[in-house]
Amino acid sequence: MQSAVLALSEDKILPVSAVLNAIRDLGDEAVEQCDPQIITQASSLSQLPVESFSIDTVLSISSSHELPGDQLLEEISRVLKPGGTILIYKKLTSDKGDADKAISTLEGKLLLAGFLDAQRIQLKSVVPAEVISFGVKGKKPTWKIGSSFAIKKAPKSLAKLQVDDDSDLIDEDTLLTEEDLKKPQLPLVGDCEVGSTRKACKNCICGRAEAEEKVEKLGLTMDQLNNPQSACGSCGLGDAFRCGTCPYKGLPPFKLGEKVSLSSNFLVADI
Repeated sequence: MQSAVLALSEDKILPVSAVLNAIRDLGDEAVEQCDPQIITQASSLSQLPVESFSIDTVLSISSSHELPGDQLLEEISRVLKPGGTILIYKKLTSDKGDADKAISTLEGKLLLAGFLDAQRIQLKSVVPAEVISFGVKGKKPTWKIGSSFAIKKAPKSLAKLQVDDDSDLIDEDTLLTEEDLKKPQLPLVGDCEVGSTRKACKNCICGRAEAEEKVEKLGLTMDQLNNPQSACGSCGLGDAFRCGTCPYKGLPPFKLGEKVSLSSNFLVADI
C-alpha cells in the first residue's frame, strides 16, 4: 500500500524534482514509491483542502525563514495520521550561522506545535555551493487529543539496606575520653541546708544571706518570724492592711502563730 504524501510550498510553481529530492532525503522506501499531492501558495490558505488524518507524510518546501507559520503547522497536524511525519525542507542563500539559527527555530516551532522528535536530517541531494539546504523532521504523536491512559503503579517495596561485612565499624566506646568516663561530682551541701535554724553559710550563693539581710533591716527577731503575733490583728493580711509602724511591713502575708515563709521571688525587683 502506497503512502499518502502531501507537498506544500509558498511558491506559485514547485518543480516535481524538488519534491522527489525531498522524498529521497527522507530515506523511507515506502514514501519513495508514492504519488505525491502538491499544493502551491499553501501559506495563503486558511485550511488545507485535505481530509483530516489522511496523510502519512507532509513535505514543506520553502526558502523563507518565517514559513511554515503556526496556522499552517496546525493544519499539517490536522491532516497527518497519528504517527505521521513532517519534513521541513529549506534552501537558503545565506551563511552557515543563519542556517543553524533557522534550524533551531524550526525545531522549537515543531515542538510547540505538538510534534515529537524534532531533529535535523542529513540531506542526500546535491545542491550548488552557494546554496545552503537543510531539513528538519518531526513526528505527530500516535495519540489523539483527549486520549486517556491507565498509569501502572510500581509495586511498593521496602528499601533494602546492604551491609558490607568487610567495612570498618567504629567502636563507640573509643570515642569517649577519660574525662567523659569520670563520675560527675555532686555539689557539696552548704550550711544553708544544715540544721534546724537554716542560717546562711559564709559563702552563701543561694540567696538566703540577702533574704536574712533584708529581714535584719526590718528589725525582726527570729521569734517574730517563727511565731508572728499581731496586736491589731491585721499584720498577717499584707502591707495594704498594716500600719506605718508595723514590724512586718514589707513581708508577704502570713497566718498568725505560723512561721513567716519567704517566697522564692522575695529578692526579685518589682521593676
